[in-house]
Amino acid sequence: MKLLVTGGAGYIGSVCAAHLAQAGHEVTVLDDLSTGHRDAVPDECRFVAGEVGEAAAGVLADGFDAVLHFAARSLVGESMQRPHDYWHGNVITTLRLLDAMQATGTPRLVFSSTAAVYGEPAETPITEQAPTRPTNTYGATKLAIDHAISNYAAAYGLAGVSLRYFNAAGARGRFGERHTQETHLVPIVLQVATGERESVQVFGEDWPTPDGTCVRDYIHVHDLAVAHELALRHAEPGRHRAFNLGIGTGFSVREVIETCREVTSRPIPAVTAPRRSGDPAVLVASSELARAELGWRPERAELATIVEDAWRFTLEHRAHQPTG
Repeated sequence: MKLLVTGGAGYIGSVCAAHLAQAGHEVTVLDDLSTGHRDAVPDECRFVAGEVGEAAAGVLADGFDAVLHFAARSLVGESMQRPHDYWHGNVITTLRLLDAMQATGTPRLVFSSTAAVYGEPAETPITEQAPTRPTNTYGATKLAIDHAISNYAAAYGLAGVSLRYFNAAGARGRFGERHTQETHLVPIVLQVATGERESVQVFGEDWPTPDGTCVRDYIHVHDLAVAHELALRHAEPGRHRAFNLGIGTGFSVREVIETCREVTSRPIPAVTAPRRSGDPAVLVASSELARAELGWRPERAELATIVEDAWRFTLEHRAHQPTG
């Protein structure tokens, strides 16, 4: 298929673009490089620099079979401080993309959504039937986009799939996580291992979990890429489906830190900090629907595997950074 990957110079987008290109698809990456990196675009992919809402119509005019939409602002804290940037950058941009798809007859969309649409769940594992009650602007914008996709599917025959995933981690070769402002646990812990940070903060040790620290569902970014390709194949005209993606079991903050110590063979100091407001004790996904309907099976579900791949990427990336 001829595919457009928006945000394909970012973390998850670049891994998915690489996977799709290797699978034989013709991939174009559209990214404004505001948070992505030009060298993260796979060599096999055509690259177009531009803001998605402004450039999508011109790019799609060449004729595409589908769009995989990753481009978004995604920092929870920032979304509460600068909601304007998130409603415009996420929702308005995606509406323009949807209009461009309609105008050019582009039939399929796979949307990179998030578990943040569920907010603080009453039950875990979280299924697709759980109430959607986002507690931050980021999650609210993603949910608004889901509603828009449903409307466009019903009115215009769009084949839409939203993939709501939890904590993406790991790396695929030279494609990995390197945010300017890092907020994710695994890369933060690995930054302590490399000496970029003095310690990692553990926000509360008195949660109702086996070791007192929060439990989260971590999914390898390679498994996410596989899910996106499967979603392309299963997208149905006139229908919008949402699937949760996760391992189905969680790992605690202490387990992540200890696994990073084992993988890196380096001391990783951890300091206790107060609980953060709004942090649920446990966030774990049920992916039974994706397994049953998409035929998706996570291949790299072990925490040690996730950390090993992330650590390998971290070391290789640091080795190629200029010094002095």
